[in-house]
Amino acid sequence: MSLLFPPVTVPHAQKQQMSNSSSIRQFLLLPFADTRELQLLHFWLFLGIYLAALLGNGLIITTIACDQHLHTPMYFFLLNLSLLDLGSISITVPKSMVNSLWNTRVISYAGCAAQVFCVFFLFGAEFSLLTVMSYDCYVAICKPLHYGTLLGSRACVHMAAAAWATGFLSALLHTANTFSLPLCKGNALDQFFREIPQILKLSCSQSYSREAGLLVVSVSLSFGCFVFIMLSYVQIFRAVLRIPSEQGRHKAFATCLPHLAVVSLFVSTAMFAYLKPPSISSPSLDLVVSVLYSVVPPAVNPLIYSMRNQELKESIRKVISWAFVNTDHLSITVHK
Repeated sequence: MSLLFPPVTVPHAQKQQMSNSSSIRQFLLLPFADTRELQLLHFWLFLGIYLAALLGNGLIITTIACDQHLHTPMYFFLLNLSLLDLGSISITVPKSMVNSLWNTRVISYAGCAAQVFCVFFLFGAEFSLLTVMSYDCYVAICKPLHYGTLLGSRACVHMAAAAWATGFLSALLHTANTFSLPLCKGNALDQFFREIPQILKLSCSQSYSREAGLLVVSVSLSFGCFVFIMLSYVQIFRAVLRIPSEQGRHKAFATCLPHLAVVSLFVSTAMFAYLKPPSISSPSLDLVVSVLYSVVPPAVNPLIYSMRNQELKESIRKVISWAFVNTDHLSITVHK
């Protein structure tokens, strides 16, 4: 049998790569600070941001779910956006807070894979949903007579489901492909959470061409979504400027400007993070930029949407008042 099937010899370099990859059981994250005082400051700062994001997005979700007047396509998409924001900030911030509190940098291999999947899934779904929301704004301003036909309840559910499914399938492909690569350049990541480009830096130089190709496809699709959003807003601004009354123009801008502000914040921070020139790149700058695009938008989005939306602000006040009244009633009943 040994004459029929001679032993296969594996080159020493390939053996070493396979050994390095199989021996990695955990990754080391980039710490926010080296001193204990700064680590605790980072913990309390992120705790405040995380609680603000939970409160803001939770209020929007509760208000839209409870108020029948807000059961419209725009608020349905906003509810989905708040769910995605809650998920994205809950994936990155708590682990970073725990690491600072316990003075550790470690994350397990399985935990790293799970976080990469969730980050890619939630951020991909969010950008897809922002594209759908730009179409909602376009129809509301440019084709108001056809709004009920083009954006019926079934169409809204299908578009939201497509946004979530796009993020899920993209994350599944990228995560499976990335973590099938041999890693032969250590286990230290220059980031406070796990991203595919950071993991590709640890892979063997000849092995990540397939994942690089997938990333190019994803970037091309994202650019297509960005072009669609920009073209939608060109049509929206042209239609708004043709509105004769100042009150009508103000109402139209109040409908669309929050979405445009959220898109601008999301795209500008992500573009700066991934397209900045290597000459100005440094671990500390990368850390600050990653916080800007992964932590700030989920915390700020509820404020942006509620700031100029009088209908949403009134509904939030009603929900808060109802909660306080029922809390007081419950405490009185308990005391009796």
